[in-house]
Amino acid sequence: MVRFNLDERLINDGKALLKDLDQHGFGADAAFWFLAPDLEAWKLMISTPQTATKGPKKTYQEIQKSLTRIKAEVQSLRLDDVALLKPKTPLLKLLRVALRTGPGISGIRFTDNVINGQLIPDAYIYRIT
Repeated sequence: MVRFNLDERLINDGKALLKDLDQHGFGADAAFWFLAPDLEAWKLMISTPQTATKGPKKTYQEIQKSLTRIKAEVQSLRLDDVALLKPKTPLLKLLRVALRTGPGISGIRFTDNVINGQLIPDAYIYRIT
């Protein structure tokens, strides 16, 4: 599904997912919506060290469990809207140059910014530690 607009439902759904993951010890060190122009869609990017230790399959399973727990709150977020990042991926390293939020849940719109010569077309950042 092509989604060029990041609406309030997706923002709230992402926040609800991150809150539930935090409550269950998931350990997300970064979470943000990112407009992926090549996919013509927004992706909820989540970084956690457990992607490297447990593997992506088990990590996605934990996210699906969380989505099931919060299904009454979530209006439009699906597992295929989520992409896992390892903590040292280039995109995350780049964003860490520009900002860090701390461990809480923020709400920072980050649009049309250039970091070290790399364009970040659009992002909505909950957390980057």
